[in-house]
Amino acid sequence: MYCNFIEHGAEYAKHAVKEDDAGNYAKAFQLYKNALEYFQAHLKYEKNPQIAKTIKEKCMGYLRRAEEIGAILDNEGSVPTSNGSGTDPKAKPKSKPKDVEGKDEDPELAKLRAGLDSVIIREKPNVKWNDVAGLESAKQALQEAVILPVKFPQFFTGKRKPWRAFLLYGPPGTGKSYLAKAVATEADSTFFSVSSSDLVSKWMGESEKLVSNLFRMARDSAPSIIFIDEIDSLCGQRGEGNESEASRRIKTELLVQMQGIGNDDHKVLVLAATNTPYALDQAIRRRFDKRIYIPLPDLKARQHMFKVHLGDTPHNLTESDFEHLAQETEGFSGSDISVCVKDVLFEPVRKTRDAKYFMETSDGMWLPCEPTQQGAIKITLEELDEQGLASKICSLMITLALCPLT
Repeated sequence: MYCNFIEHGAEYAKHAVKEDDAGNYAKAFQLYKNALEYFQAHLKYEKNPQIAKTIKEKCMGYLRRAEEIGAILDNEGSVPTSNGSGTDPKAKPKSKPKDVEGKDEDPELAKLRAGLDSVIIREKPNVKWNDVAGLESAKQALQEAVILPVKFPQFFTGKRKPWRAFLLYGPPGTGKSYLAKAVATEADSTFFSVSSSDLVSKWMGESEKLVSNLFRMARDSAPSIIFIDEIDSLCGQRGEGNESEASRRIKTELLVQMQGIGNDDHKVLVLAATNTPYALDQAIRRRFDKRIYIPLPDLKARQHMFKVHLGDTPHNLTESDFEHLAQETEGFSGSDISVCVKDVLFEPVRKTRDAKYFMETSDGMWLPCEPTQQGAIKITLEELDEQGLASKICSLMITLALCPLT
């Protein structure tokens, strides 16, 4: 079932030895790394202890040679006399390649990095903590993981380590992605916003390379945050009948990168959101050491949401009006309230569009009115526009009576 891993690993190892013998050390180094990744992936599932022992011995040889080549590339030192394959390379590197850990000029790596460059959020979304209604425990936990380690690193010494992976889960429309926007705004970190389409490729072996390069870029840009929205679409249960080999490899690579040997850095935070946590693979779910349930908003949160979504739009609503609206919207999600307010914001426009009578105010503005009102003139919006008075038309103020819930 897992023969593809060992076959690919053997193929990469064969090419690595060939490039090593030819003196192409930078290329050989990368090929050795690729071979080791496949062999390590196979070892996770190998049941035969004798075969596993043989693979481990080969891996140790390839690893030693890769480390030797890495030293050559870094220092332009003398070439070791033995490699993982038992051959003796004769040539020194012709020039000193750049650091293979992300700064080389490998065209394939550059292409992968260029594809991932679009997931970096370079402009802040401008969503503050105060814009997120309720969810105080979630905001507090994220501040502990994102803000405090950067501003006050002296707090995190000894066994006190910041959280490394957060899973936000709950019903749709409760503000999981919105909370991630607040993190992107408030955190002084590089923010990577990733979806499944950014990490899935039709080419064999490229998807796991994209995952590996994503984490490598995050480590190079640390402190950084990787946000994976709708992670259930990428990391469903392994072993299902409709699971592809590519999907399995992506999950394996993600598991290794999130908590693999040698990945003990605490400057990369993985933040993920899902509506269906039970659909996640168990191993993936375990990697998230902090899981936060994002519930439907309570009364106070709904009240605050109405204020936030109205913003600076002219209205005459009082605190009691906002409280009444919050009581009438029990069971609404944040998304539902947003749609409700947006619909209300268009009500004055509709009333102005359908009005048959307008009156001129003392400041020269035209306001839609009832036909019985003093000073009412029978005229439509289109006729006012034809007379060049479109800029003089003012819409109605938002009132509680315009809300469809009342």
